[in-house]
Amino acid sequence: MLSRAPLRTVKDRVRDSKHWDRYKPRPGDVVVASFPKVGTTWTQRIVSLLIFQSAAPVPIVQTHPWVDCRIQMPIDAMIAVLEAQRHRRAMKSHLPFYALPIHDEVKYIHIARGGLDACFSFHNHSRNFTPQFIGNMQRVAQEDGDTGSPSPPTPEDPREFFLSWIELRGDDVVPVADAFFDMERSYWAERRRENLLMVHYNDLKADLSGEMKRVAAFLEIETPAALWPELVEAAQFEKMKNEGAALLPGIEMAVRGGHRTFLNKGTNGRWRDVLTEDDVARYRERAAAELSPGLNDWLEHGRKGSDPKAMKD
Repeated sequence: MLSRAPLRTVKDRVRDSKHWDRYKPRPGDVVVASFPKVGTTWTQRIVSLLIFQSAAPVPIVQTHPWVDCRIQMPIDAMIAVLEAQRHRRAMKSHLPFYALPIHDEVKYIHIARGGLDACFSFHNHSRNFTPQFIGNMQRVAQEDGDTGSPSPPTPEDPREFFLSWIELRGDDVVPVADAFFDMERSYWAERRRENLLMVHYNDLKADLSGEMKRVAAFLEIETPAALWPELVEAAQFEKMKNEGAALLPGIEMAVRGGHRTFLNKGTNGRWRDVLTEDDVARYRERAAAELSPGLNDWLEHGRKGSDPKAMKD
């Protein structure tokens, strides 16, 4: 049953929230929704392991399609793929919560990460876009009547990228700070919904088995004790990277270096040796102005490292 229709439409060169108008929910469907490069694929892999109860790699893009995407697969073909699936279905979204239809019978998982780490991870991602991927975005823009010049190439220097990321507003190709804050506010405001689970990258890093159990409980999936260690091992970042060719077939058409670039390092804090104290202070000031104290604390530290009092705001 539709609990809440989308409150706003989001459409840019990469996403179109109206794609979700074509979606017909089934009880138990799972939507993994996030800002780009914050642990989305990692969370999808965890969900896949739990659904299939097997450590064998399955192709994530094909099995768990990105419904709002405009450049991977035509929406007609994507809906046909979803309708043909007979296993419990899982999908991906990079939309704010307010742009999604919320169905009572669907489970929503939001994965998040600190803003500076999200910025640096996206820098690696965007500077490795293939000409084919960039051309697809430009084609979509032209179809929308945008005849302007393509976006400038991503700076090689990560600090230069950060300075643009923190200052620009409304960019639809490189998700920038205002889009990051907007998206996180949208999920935080709805975090008490029974069918929304908030997961943090830091918590997956600190206690993968424990967080996977949280996800399994939320999805109401029971796993035999003897199988559990095998599933946890399969969800480890290095294991995913080693199996990346099977998990992400075709990713090389979008990202140079394929899965080894897409699944880059899986680490936090790369910004510490790049940004100046003033740069970091600029981010902290912006985050404090944009986010509630509880959300800011959670994004920085995760569930396990946050102040329980602040989490209630």
